[in-house]
Amino acid sequence: MFDYRLKVFHTVATRLSFTKASEELHISQPAVTKHIKEIETQIGAKLFDRKGTSIQLTQSGKILFEHAEKIRNIYRDMEFEISQISQQHKGKLIIGASTTVAQYILPEILAKFNSYYKDIKIELLTGNTETISTLLKEEKIDLGIIEGESQSSYFEYKTFKPDEIVLAAKSDHPLAHKTLSLKDLYQLDLIFREQGSGTLEFIQNRLKEKEINIHELNTVMQLGSSESIKNYLLHSECVAFLSISTILNELKNNILTVIDIKNFSIERDFHFILPKGEQSELIRLFLRFAE
Repeated sequence: MFDYRLKVFHTVATRLSFTKASEELHISQPAVTKHIKEIETQIGAKLFDRKGTSIQLTQSGKILFEHAEKIRNIYRDMEFEISQISQQHKGKLIIGASTTVAQYILPEILAKFNSYYKDIKIELLTGNTETISTLLKEEKIDLGIIEGESQSSYFEYKTFKPDEIVLAAKSDHPLAHKTLSLKDLYQLDLIFREQGSGTLEFIQNRLKEKEINIHELNTVMQLGSSESIKNYLLHSECVAFLSISTILNELKNNILTVIDIKNFSIERDFHFILPKGEQSELIRLFLRFAE
């Protein structure tokens, strides 16, 4: 039911390309241009500025895009709630998940969810905890799942799943099967996640509680995903703190090992992050299923 001209505008504004919009909507580029011009005539304002071969939203375009997002979400929630009357589950849910959750935990849940609710379309956006929080604040996703522990007054948080962060290395590392003290960390070459990562934030806070300053450790490199860190470990003598969820297969196949640290563990929870207030039925359905 989303007004078609508004849908055309929303697609162009999202892709910032008339060509990509025409491909996505399966209509000609002149048709896209026609719809945009009709909206501009109706509201009496220009929506896009051309900068060479690219386009960008004007101030009026930004305002329209903000409201078009809200209208699209209202239509989506309305269609879903009406479908509940006849027990038909339909709609679209945009989920943002931090990297660890998106790669190692959500795929199984999404596959099972899809087997039950085939008419609910899910789009998954991935980024670190900081990025997911920003996307939710800007209303570009419906809910997020994060691994960081910082909390904002903008959002509501619900516990999703417990996790543990362990010190990992390749299976033939000289320290394999040994127990370290926290002070031994100062003698190691470490790989960490990038700034903005919820995992990095959690590690930093737990070490700080034990009077270990992460900035005084020998950080060889910061990498943007657990996959890249795991592969780095296989080709070096470095060690890294990783979520146990990310290395289950490597532990099973004796590719990586966990190095124990005496009297120290890092346990945490993954969290749903939601806009404050009443949640749509679609969001509530997914939360019930995932929990």
